[in-house]
Amino acid sequence: MSFFDLSGKVALVTGARTGIGRALAEALADAGADIAGLGSQPMPDTAESIGGRGRDFIEIVRDLSGPQDFRAVVDAVVAVIGRIDILVNNAGIIQRGDLFDVTAEEWDAVMDVNLKSAFFLSQAVAAHMIEGAIAGRIVNIASILSFQGGIRAPSYAASKHGIAGITKMMANELAPHGITVNAIAPGYVATDNTAELRADKARNRDILARIPLGRWAEPRELATALLFLVSPESSYVTGTIVPVDGGWLAR
Repeated sequence: MSFFDLSGKVALVTGARTGIGRALAEALADAGADIAGLGSQPMPDTAESIGGRGRDFIEIVRDLSGPQDFRAVVDAVVAVIGRIDILVNNAGIIQRGDLFDVTAEEWDAVMDVNLKSAFFLSQAVAAHMIEGAIAGRIVNIASILSFQGGIRAPSYAASKHGIAGITKMMANELAPHGITVNAIAPGYVATDNTAELRADKARNRDILARIPLGRWAEPRELATALLFLVSPESSYVTGTIVPVDGGWLAR
């Protein structure tokens, strides 16, 4: 476990209240990191879980769908915990609907949360890392729809293709500073965002038939990929997108 030792590190995780974000925050805490959790609502359950692991936790409540001062977010974290070594851009929303039913308002809402906030928060955190000579780690949560078109989720697919693009771009520009930028591409994970799909018997059946492992992932099953990418020993891994999809993309 020494390869995954994050003692003395501080991680900022967006969308940390439930699902994938909470599971990743818990994994980072188990590895020794203190956690700053950013979410659109208070997250007492996450705070209790991180505290129970013996790590510090601070909560930042922000709605990422509107204009933001992300440098102020960074300053707020640094004022309490002192630094940011790891950023996990996990916050995301999805609007499902047929191609011809998508509105401009729905499109913009998804892009603001999934893509725009990830880029500009990364920009602010990377500036902090460079100023502090921190060999930081930025991990974006992409999707299997970073590689595919999917159906009935045009804005989500576009945003996740964008995440793949900015991951590679930021990796190129931040490499001279010792900062790595990678992404994880989850497949179908049992979270609030996928409740609608799991409740649709026909769609759920079709999805499971396509997954070689034959089941939905649990959020905690993304943790090992994250710990690998943020490990101090993974300093030569950057610009990579790691699928955690039960074999979906290999089908």
